[in-house]
Amino acid sequence: MATENEFSPKEWSFKGDELLVRSSAVTVRGVLDKLMGNLNPNDPRPTIPLGHGDPSPFPSFRTAPEAENAISDSLYSAKFNCYSPSVGTLPARKAVAEHLSRDLPYKLSPDDVYLTSGCTQAIEVILTVLARPNANILLPRPGYPYYEARAIFSNIEFRYFDLLPEKDWEVNLHTVELLADENTVAIVIINPGNPCGNVYKYEHLKKVAETARKLGILVISDEVYYHLAFGKNPFVPMGVFGSIAPVITVGSISKRWIVPGWRIGWLVTNDPNGILKKHGVVDSIIAFLNISSDPATIVQGAIIQVLEKTKEEFFLKILNQLREAAETCCSKIKEIPCFACPSKPEGAMFALVKLDLSLLEDIEDDLDFCLKLSKEESVIVLPGLAVGLKNWLRITYSVEPSALDDGLNRIKAFCLRHAKKQ
Repeated sequence: MATENEFSPKEWSFKGDELLVRSSAVTVRGVLDKLMGNLNPNDPRPTIPLGHGDPSPFPSFRTAPEAENAISDSLYSAKFNCYSPSVGTLPARKAVAEHLSRDLPYKLSPDDVYLTSGCTQAIEVILTVLARPNANILLPRPGYPYYEARAIFSNIEFRYFDLLPEKDWEVNLHTVELLADENTVAIVIINPGNPCGNVYKYEHLKKVAETARKLGILVISDEVYYHLAFGKNPFVPMGVFGSIAPVITVGSISKRWIVPGWRIGWLVTNDPNGILKKHGVVDSIIAFLNISSDPATIVQGAIIQVLEKTKEEFFLKILNQLREAAETCCSKIKEIPCFACPSKPEGAMFALVKLDLSLLEDIEDDLDFCLKLSKEESVIVLPGLAVGLKNWLRITYSVEPSALDDGLNRIKAFCLRHAKKQ
């Protein structure tokens, strides 16, 4: 017969990871979930999503037919139902290497390419590989908050350098040199820019590489929006300067082909001098991938056709749509007194707008603005705090033209309703 002590409760010895909770809170998804939870369920109007960079639900942003056919062919071939090598299949890595080499002064090898589950996993890989006691990494402000989230989770200190709105969001290289020390491992740049919509000039990227070489650090170049440039500056990959300083390029087909749900990206070592291999970074990347998940083999089987057969007309169509949407967005922003856009978007899918709270009477900050906007107008806009700039807003214009027009009209009505009485 059981005694009383056998049934006495013990204190549970497990608990959730606080780092995970902290990391999630600073992501775009975490902030957007909060805004979506604040929508008025009784508003009969459709919700206008101007808060995230996923145009795939909209008919005018459907992916290329060649990409859809590639997925179908991969599936029905029955050749890609198997596990993938941890670094990705050789034919797929070769296709990515050849595709990216078109923009470089040297040829990438398949051994320079590691396939990942989207650009997100590529960021996870390199930040985990670089984590060591007392390490720090230099991040742009404003920037993409997933870097902060991964740094928190990997116990890497992050230090912000500012992007300069009056100089088309160029890197403040003087600040970079002041921030770096013997424990700095890398600097992150995002080109084309998220959240700024900027595209860096060749000369500026070269200066970034020269600064990295001077400091003895590598460059992590986030090029998930590669070639989505529709302004005066053409897209230049950071890997062009890999002979000056080693460059880790992270990217994917998610944005250029409008297929973020396919979850295939890459981490590429642009390092003709072999510095990353010499210092064990390459071995660490492979070791991490050996204990991580792989992108779906079916999508790896398709990526060869996706990269080789997509017609230029598709890319030109997407660029024209983004150019026109950016024009619409900027012209509408000028009609809103409490908004200012210091730099016209030239790439990616976003406009960064400064919010003048002095003209609004019952708005505390950018988050309060976005929460009340979602409640009153069923429009979702990302507050600047999510990307490192308080009292700014990131507006996504990669939606149907009618939805963009409707959303910006609702924002204007909201601002006029909350304007201070003269």
